[in-house]
Amino acid sequence: MKGPSIFLFSLVIVFSFGELTAQHQKEETRSSQEPEYYYLKQEVINGDTIAHVLLGEVRVLKPWKFKNKKEKRRYTRLVKNIKIALPYARLASKKLNQINQELASIKGEKNRKEYLKKAEKELFAEFEAPLRKLTFSQGRLLIRLIDRETGDNSYNLIKEYKGSVPALFWQGVARIFGANLKDEYDAEEEDRMIEHIIGMIDNGAL
Repeated sequence: MKGPSIFLFSLVIVFSFGELTAQHQKEETRSSQEPEYYYLKQEVINGDTIAHVLLGEVRVLKPWKFKNKKEKRRYTRLVKNIKIALPYARLASKKLNQINQELASIKGEKNRKEYLKKAEKELFAEFEAPLRKLTFSQGRLLIRLIDRETGDNSYNLIKEYKGSVPALFWQGVARIFGANLKDEYDAEEEDRMIEHIIGMIDNGAL
């Protein structure tokens, strides 16, 4: 749908270009690097030396208890939309960190603006097509998930990287389509169901 893609793309384009440069540099140096080796810690148990691996934390979640059929249908729709929107939100968070690293190494406001302009053009070509496929519901969900993954709402992110005028402009466009770039994620109350679904997806249960 072309409507929501206009403002959705504005969200991702602001902080979606750091990986391009980093990935290119990584590919150039990978072939010249020595093979990497990983050494496991060891632990002696009953006289036997055994490899010791510390596993990450695994969340155990109970299945969601539906109040009625309507809530079950909402849950099912959310599962589908979250699986589509969540990867974009996580990509945004990842690339936001990369952008900050890239910009920190660039001296001069002119050079920084040129970097942003060039990267923006490249990313438009890369992300325009998939974002146009998002529905209105998936677009509004993406806005909330970006806040969850980055720790800041989309309006503030656009304002920080593009300025107040673009932030106000895209906020106006978003409002036309019933969205709000200032939406914040509330895992404890309003977005409890979304948080549960994300946990189930991360655990491989959905």
